[in-house]
Amino acid sequence: MSVRCSLLLVLVCTAVSVGAAEPDAALRARLEAVAAPLADGQSVDSIRGTPIPDLYELQYGTEFIYISGDGRHALTGGDLLDLEGRRNLSEQRRNEFRARALHGIPPEELIEFAPARTRHVLYVFTDVNCGYCRKLHRDVPELNRRGVAVRYLAYPVIGDPEQARRSMESVWCAKDRHAALTQAKSGESVAEQSCSNPVGRHTRLGRQFGITGTPAMYMENGRELPGYMPPDRILLEFGS
Repeated sequence: MSVRCSLLLVLVCTAVSVGAAEPDAALRARLEAVAAPLADGQSVDSIRGTPIPDLYELQYGTEFIYISGDGRHALTGGDLLDLEGRRNLSEQRRNEFRARALHGIPPEELIEFAPARTRHVLYVFTDVNCGYCRKLHRDVPELNRRGVAVRYLAYPVIGDPEQARRSMESVWCAKDRHAALTQAKSGESVAEQSCSNPVGRHTRLGRQFGITGTPAMYMENGRELPGYMPPDRILLEFGS
């Protein structure tokens, strides 16, 4: 979306007080059909009204398309801002989506390094071949000491895709997954194993989140943290 369109979207948001009504089934179907050519084959996750009259939000993972009720106008690639309330409404919706998705993952699919008493939870999409992922893993004992549980998801993106996927699957299939992950992140080889594993599901979820690099870190409320951070900075983000 152009800068001019983004600015228009912000200004309109501050000029109105009554938003678009929630769409009925017929309008939802029409909006979805109009947006389809812009959605790159993705399925829509939700359709709802916005604070702007006759403007509707279609959500695709963490991306949004805004379409007028008559289907003539669309805004893509930008965020909807509430300047009066100083809120990024699109980012709030992303956080909600990510939080629901992360909380919906069965605990047995995660590799969790947890303290005796958990004060905060950090979800991390990780790759055993990623330098900053290895650096973060060396910080895990300190994070645990300070009450942060680290819940790992697999997101193999570094190096040869097939080799990266097999490495992550071997970790998730190991008898002692914690030891295998630490071993792999120390640059040591892990015995190749296969089993029913969540690596593919984690990878698809990461793509829905729009992840392009690792470590990709999220708080329990779905808020994304900007890449690797040392423990002091992570605790600051949690408000500790």
